[in-house]
Amino acid sequence: MRLITGRLLALLPVLFGLCVLSFALLASVPGDPVTAMLGLEADPAAVAALRAKYALDDPLPLRFLAWFWQVLQGDLGRSIQTGRPVLGMIGAALLPTLQLALAALVVSLLIAIPAGVVAATRRNGPADFAATLVALCGLSLPSFWLGILLIMGFSIAIPVLPSSGHVPFLQDPLEALRHLALPALTLGAALAAATMRMTRAAMIEILSADYVRTARAKGLPARRVVWRHALRNALMPVVTLVGLQFGQLMGGVVVTESVFSWPGIGKLTVDAIFARDFPVVQGAILVTATLFVLINLLTDLLYTVLDPRLRSRA
Repeated sequence: MRLITGRLLALLPVLFGLCVLSFALLASVPGDPVTAMLGLEADPAAVAALRAKYALDDPLPLRFLAWFWQVLQGDLGRSIQTGRPVLGMIGAALLPTLQLALAALVVSLLIAIPAGVVAATRRNGPADFAATLVALCGLSLPSFWLGILLIMGFSIAIPVLPSSGHVPFLQDPLEALRHLALPALTLGAALAAATMRMTRAAMIEILSADYVRTARAKGLPARRVVWRHALRNALMPVVTLVGLQFGQLMGGVVVTESVFSWPGIGKLTVDAIFARDFPVVQGAILVTATLFVLINLLTDLLYTVLDPRLRSRA
């Protein structure tokens, strides 16, 4: 509990600095949200009333303090474009993003961990070269290009999966999985490439350790040595990478969400930026940054599960 409390307290200045920085950057962006909402030919009285409603004519420090006070009370304000509560809009977009992020990570790990282990145990062999080649292709291919290829293959040429849209999982689990398949595969392929390379490098290092050679000398089966003893210790850097990937995914993957018309938080943020809807942008940045730092905290705590030495130090 001391470890968790200390980490959470250390996150508070990070989040406050992010609030200040994001507010200042958005305030310096060219363009007027009221003009973007009402148009150039709007009635001056209506423009003045709307600017007064959202306190856009107040000095920047006062606007920040008023917004930050609302944030401390759990209120992220209302959208300038729609008038809806920002927290509700982000909450509606966060669930599809969470579904896509988890599905992409599952696809990535199912591909990357076995491929990385096989490549490490058959180092410099055909399997290693094949896995490395596939990983390099995964890192090199743009996600939007891979997504378009998957749509052409599995939605047009062989129409077995939908090309766009989102269905809530509780509404229809099977249809939700069908809509989730292509975007999750698109993201998972790119994530798997980096994770596979990390798994391979960590496994090569661990397999040359003294305790692995001792386990082999005792006559333990090779499968048990690799999958039970070596892999668990090789997962430390992989956990770090997966934690960072999950945090990035929770921030929204704009290109993939746009290709598949996925109503995630990335698409919501980009639409709000184009509409100069600053309360939505500020709320989305704050929520995604908070999720990112919390995921990093969970990653640190997971280290203590994988490595008992860290648990004793904590």
